[in-house]
Amino acid sequence: MPLYEHVYLARQDLSAQQVEELTTQYKGVIEGLGGSVEKVEYWGVKSLTYRINKNRKAHFTLVNINAPAAAVAEVERQQRINEDVLRALTIKVDELEAGPSAMMRKSDRDDRGDRGDRRPGDRDRGDRDRGDRGDRGDRGDRGDRGPRRDRDAAPRGPREDRVETAEVEATTEE
Repeated sequence: MPLYEHVYLARQDLSAQQVEELTTQYKGVIEGLGGSVEKVEYWGVKSLTYRINKNRKAHFTLVNINAPAAAVAEVERQQRINEDVLRALTIKVDELEAGPSAMMRKSDRDDRGDRGDRRPGDRDRGDRDRGDRGDRGDRGDRGDRGPRRDRDAAPRGPREDRVETAEVEATTEE
């Protein structure tokens, strides 16, 4: 049978127990149509990159499925009907991941404070030096370009040459 990774997003105002009930319902549909659910991972409530139906956050759940295509199609159909499911994505894979998914490994690493994937010399985001940008080898020397008019120049008043012409015109009329 084909293997699938299925991720769905549920509304943020649902409780974790309600999301678990949705997952149980979808597992029942898959098993009823001759498939099996190999693994379920609840990833928690996460922020969305953009709003979906006025929701800024959602419950994320991963389901690894070993089932015929008809079972997966039925689950997707039911999720489209359900107002609690914001989005769903199913991907056919060659083999299912045995251990925890990348999302779960990332949270485990963050909890431990371990940065095992870093190479020597890499810096965390917090360690960035925001001042000097270092050598910009692709740019030549820009030299002294003088003061920039929008920031460095002194504020200007009325132009002096205009004042002088106005005074000259006033004196010639008298």
